[in-house]
Amino acid sequence: MKKPMMQVDAFTRTPYGGNPCVVVFDTDDLPDAAMQSIALEMNLSETAFVMTSEVADVRARYFTPVVEIPLAGHPTIATIHALVVSGRLPVPGPNFTIQLQLEAGVVPVEITDADSGQPLITMSQLKPEFLRTYDPKEILPIFNLDESDALANAPIMTVSTGAPQLMIPLNSLESLKRAQLDIPRYKEALRAGDFFSRHVFVLSGVTEAGDTFARHFGLPPDTPEDPFTGSATGGMAAYVWNQGLLDQPKFVAQQGHWMGRPGEAYVEVVGSRDDIETVKVGGYAAEVMRGEILVPEGN
Repeated sequence: MKKPMMQVDAFTRTPYGGNPCVVVFDTDDLPDAAMQSIALEMNLSETAFVMTSEVADVRARYFTPVVEIPLAGHPTIATIHALVVSGRLPVPGPNFTIQLQLEAGVVPVEITDADSGQPLITMSQLKPEFLRTYDPKEILPIFNLDESDALANAPIMTVSTGAPQLMIPLNSLESLKRAQLDIPRYKEALRAGDFFSRHVFVLSGVTEAGDTFARHFGLPPDTPEDPFTGSATGGMAAYVWNQGLLDQPKFVAQQGHWMGRPGEAYVEVVGSRDDIETVKVGGYAAEVMRGEILVPEGN
């Protein structure tokens, strides 16, 4: 059996920037094991599988090479872009909103300039949850850093807008560039923690267009570093607004530049600092290839 697919780079206007995602269409009949095998074969941070929904306009499931995740940003941008440009998603006008069913729940996705060939796609993530805080002395050595690299008066905290991410604010781009993941230490922290992954960031961009810049590390066989992370950007936005670290609820998040895959997201936090309703994370995408993928036998 074969399935149609498209590879899309998310959070970029230019192919080979941002974060790549393979989007596989018409997957209602695929078992979980087949989706996981395909995601492992693609060897990207996430692979998206599109199916029909009884409660929303469309449903998608996202898999890393080793596990399904309930919500993610760059596969959402890639999936909706692929549906629009392939003609699989009805386009009632240049600007419209659809409901997307994810494992974490149904989220609205806004499509702007749908007839342009490269629409702006903005997802609204779930109401943020602010979870555990951590001692910098425990967390920073995991990245070969110490307390002198920490951002003053900013706690290390798990935040979830659909997926729990550990927020680690640093005080300079130099500290962020030096960060290196100590895998044994990280595995120990992961077992004892309440987070799915970790987001290390600073409150400055690498170009004048950016307000934040981040790195997002993974464990093999997942990708060792993610070029752009939309769900973690949403958690970061909720965190910096709640903590009073940015003056404005709208900003530009940058990521991936040091990996040769520059990406940008347009972020808006909706609600007061102590009662955030949602975080909107938007970006562009660029098609890289179309084709068919063989479904692995025996799944």
